[in-house]
Amino acid sequence: MSDRNALFARRQRRTRYALRQAAGSRPRLSVFRSGKHIYAQVIDDFTGTTLASVATTEPALKPQLAGPARPGNKAGAQLLGKTIAERLIAKGIKRVVFDRGGFLYHGRIRAVADAAREAGLEF
Repeated sequence: MSDRNALFARRQRRTRYALRQAAGSRPRLSVFRSGKHIYAQVIDDFTGTTLASVATTEPALKPQLAGPARPGNKAGAQLLGKTIAERLIAKGIKRVVFDRGGFLYHGRIRAVADAAREAGLEF
């Protein structure tokens, strides 16, 4: 298992299994980061549907990502976390489980989580 992608997939499976055991009936806030952008979606695993999503590629976020907040930095990640929290609270969802998706809880992933907590989500 020395292949980098296989190791990443293994970490993803391990974290999602642990979340499934601990979560109960709460939806999962899944975060993905690439080199240039960050994506977040809230998934209801029981029905297999996406409840809300946000990405730094969205046209609605482009004006806010023109200053110090860029699509691939921590300030952009904070904007993304705040936006996903606002969308969930508007739908009446306050409690989620955070799925870091095999990434380390560090940098942009942590910025998304902290901003979502500050905006009112509980996890």
